[in-house]
Amino acid sequence: MGLATLTFSSPQWVLPVAAGLVAVAVGLAWSYRRAPVSPGWRWTCFTLKLTGIAALAACLLEPLWVSSRARDGANLFAVVVDNSQGLQVKDRGATLSRGEVLRTQVSPAESGWQTDLARAFDVRRYLFDARLHGTADFRELDFSGRASGLAGALRAVQQRFQGRPLAGILVFTDGNATDVRGAPPTWEGLPPVYPVVVGRTQPVRDLSVQQVNVSQAAFEDAPVAVQADVAVSGFRGDRVALRLVDTEGKTVTESSQTGGADGDVQPFRFRLKPEANGLTFYRLEVKAETGAAAEVTQDEEATQANNQRVLAVDRGKGPFRILYVAGRPNWEFKFLNRALSEDHQLDLVALIRVAKREPKFDFLGRGGETSNPLYRGFGNQAAEEVQRYDEPVLVRLNTKDELELRQGFPRAAEDLYGYHAVILDDVEAGFFSADQAQVLQTFVSERGGGFLMLGGMESFREGGYHRTPVGDLLPVYLDRGDESVAETAPVPVQFQLAREGWLQAWARLHETEDRERARIEAMPSFRVVNRVRGVKPGASTIATGRDEAGHEVPALVVQRFGRGRTAALLAGDFWRWGTRDADRQEQLGKAWRQLARWLVADVPERVQIESQPVAEDTQGTVALTVRVRDARFKPVETAAVTVEVEPVLFAGDAPTGVAPIRLRAEPVAGEVGAYAVPYVPRRNGGYRARAVVVNEAGAELGRAETGWSTDLAADEFRSLVPNVSLLQDLARKTGGEVVAASALDAFVRRLPERRAPVMELKAEPLWHTPTMFALALACLAAEWGLRRRKGLP
Repeated sequence: MGLATLTFSSPQWVLPVAAGLVAVAVGLAWSYRRAPVSPGWRWTCFTLKLTGIAALAACLLEPLWVSSRARDGANLFAVVVDNSQGLQVKDRGATLSRGEVLRTQVSPAESGWQTDLARAFDVRRYLFDARLHGTADFRELDFSGRASGLAGALRAVQQRFQGRPLAGILVFTDGNATDVRGAPPTWEGLPPVYPVVVGRTQPVRDLSVQQVNVSQAAFEDAPVAVQADVAVSGFRGDRVALRLVDTEGKTVTESSQTGGADGDVQPFRFRLKPEANGLTFYRLEVKAETGAAAEVTQDEEATQANNQRVLAVDRGKGPFRILYVAGRPNWEFKFLNRALSEDHQLDLVALIRVAKREPKFDFLGRGGETSNPLYRGFGNQAAEEVQRYDEPVLVRLNTKDELELRQGFPRAAEDLYGYHAVILDDVEAGFFSADQAQVLQTFVSERGGGFLMLGGMESFREGGYHRTPVGDLLPVYLDRGDESVAETAPVPVQFQLAREGWLQAWARLHETEDRERARIEAMPSFRVVNRVRGVKPGASTIATGRDEAGHEVPALVVQRFGRGRTAALLAGDFWRWGTRDADRQEQLGKAWRQLARWLVADVPERVQIESQPVAEDTQGTVALTVRVRDARFKPVETAAVTVEVEPVLFAGDAPTGVAPIRLRAEPVAGEVGAYAVPYVPRRNGGYRARAVVVNEAGAELGRAETGWSTDLAADEFRSLVPNVSLLQDLARKTGGEVVAASALDAFVRRLPERRAPVMELKAEPLWHTPTMFALALACLAAEWGLRRRKGLP
């Protein structure tokens, strides 16, 4: 409020007036001391007469009443009005939407408060949704904005008038700001803000899909889990159904629950297995299913803009290539190959040694023969076409061409990095040269590949991997084992899931604990288990083997290693699981596929694209980042990256009529090999982005695809009840107040009396006003009347 003070124009008369009043008071007290009336009447007459004389004496001081107020037209004042879709909501029982009511409140023809405000201030008018827009008279109000950037709009006003006399901001909004998450901002630096709450605080009738979480696992039956929270208001006791549909309009799965109390958030959970690989889009739709709500027309729900959400699921297109290296043909490969052949995204390439290296002095052969006797009589025996005596005999299976693995295990990084994972099965460390072993380690640590070693007579410590680059990859210690028994002693052990194994979906075959325990109890005992000293810090024991004496040894251990992941399956006869019957064989195949899926999960490609929403951006801007690597997985600095973005349409959606947009990504400062481009979506729903990368010569380096969903409507309609607490916090921290719409006229009339950047003083003399003389006359007349009534002199 404005400041008002009482001052005196003739302060030199203060002491004489004070002395005179003291003398008068003493004289009056002496004259009334023997009056024949009660003490109460004496003091009443004394007070009235002294007050009248004091009022007359005060005129000698010439008192002035000095007040301050905002100087007319010298201060700026902003009126900011919410123009977002959230104001299309109708309050329960209302005939007009909140926006229609607001349009009437700010209409110049129907709001006298704007005229009063313009007399005292230089008024500036604005609309806001995702951004701040200037307006002359609010006629542009259509309540079509996709977001309510309240905090951004207030900051924009503050910055626009930085250094200028801005007296305050009058803001009309429901307070449901899409750019305020969590704790309210500090609102530091803002002028006084006076919020006018739009809408009623009573809950409205509405169903809303709110938080949606999508998680993926290597669990084969249902690798995708969806959890959606549905807010229910006004549907207590009715059935609320949530269904998941694909882009063709087909219902994938659905579930229903009974609606709870107003404001309740009810969780729905789905598990599904996408029919297609790669990027898939789904839409969640909620509706009232039965009961009284089934008869409610669509228009009677407060809004349907928050009744659906689009979600993107990327299962990867593959093929994910896995290199299997075995020291000898064995049963394990038979079951592994059969299992992975059923997954079209997994491509198992095998390099199997059928004969070890044979030193020349051990075998003489026939006269003039230079090739391995194993190949005698087969095909061309030219020296460059056959395996030598001192070379192992290797068989290649499922190679992409005649050149792949022709020289055995890859020696160059670019050759090995073409795979996503490597499995070693019963092959000793001596099989690899020092360079090959080092390349295998960097394949995991730098390329980010997966690595798995299977148990056997020539694996782990028995294979001589202690103090080797490959041994360093393993999640178990190989320095010494249990000396009391042979390292691969044929002691039967029973497979058991460890605590961490129960938590990993890829380590289980069934969703329920009872079925999983029954499956484990039916598994056969394993007789070949490599013993190790222990598990490395940071590694996780997924499964153990328990012998008849109750001792447990690690059976399956995993860990992160650099950018990749490694695993050790210490059972050397895992194949026994699939030899009993068809059901066990199916279980073994599923276990192999889930383990292989886990190995290749998150293995980076040479070209990758990711989408991330820009923080605190009310327009839903998405940052598309493409990372490019060469064959050795080194960042590429000189690539040309093009990103094509298009919206995803569902069955029944109206065509957008917009062609896919092609954008040129630019290098990211501070990150070599990264290219980025922002994209601002124009509609809610799913989007697909494809990146094409070429080098300086124009040769294509690779492609990548990603998808996301933009649901600004979901954020805008997350709450349909005005956020009064946020507006109260805003007013309190900025020195304003929350203004009721019905009190706007009175508020605006008092507004000039509040403190403003430019103020003026107004002085009103009190000494010759009728009020002052009326006070003195009234006091003296009252005292004279009392004396006459009581018969006093």
